[in-house]
Amino acid sequence: MARVTAVNISQKKGVIKEPIPLGYFKENHGLMGDAHAGEWHRQVSLLGQESIDKIAALGIEGLSAGKFAENLTTEGIDLYKYPVGTRLKIGETVMEISQIGKKCHTKCAIFEQVGRCAMPMEGVFTKVIKGGYIHPGDEIEVLE
Repeated sequence: MARVTAVNISQKKGVIKEPIPLGYFKENHGLMGDAHAGEWHRQVSLLGQESIDKIAALGIEGLSAGKFAENLTTEGIDLYKYPVGTRLKIGETVMEISQIGKKCHTKCAIFEQVGRCAMPMEGVFTKVIKGGYIHPGDEIEVLE
């Protein structure tokens, strides 16, 4: 079963996000209170626990949800394998994949803190089509 394992937030860009018990994702905005939210194509970032585990397998310790500045940590689904435009039902929300991977800054703040990054190849960004709440444990369903 594909599901959310953590909802993560930060009030500033370039820092590790902290897990929260519940997040409200506003339509065409993103996670309320998060520094990356706004009316643009990367409103919400998602990264699979499986991707985090690949980095951990390289011997990097202390990796946990939010370390790669993702809003939603997921498991049981390789979201980066779905094309841009795919819609997902996550908790009460509907999101649309808007970007897969990203070009990272040379040694950004996250890279400096963690030492490696999974976001360039396996991170996924979405726009919020229908707002609502997401909790850890909520299922992820591919709609189209």
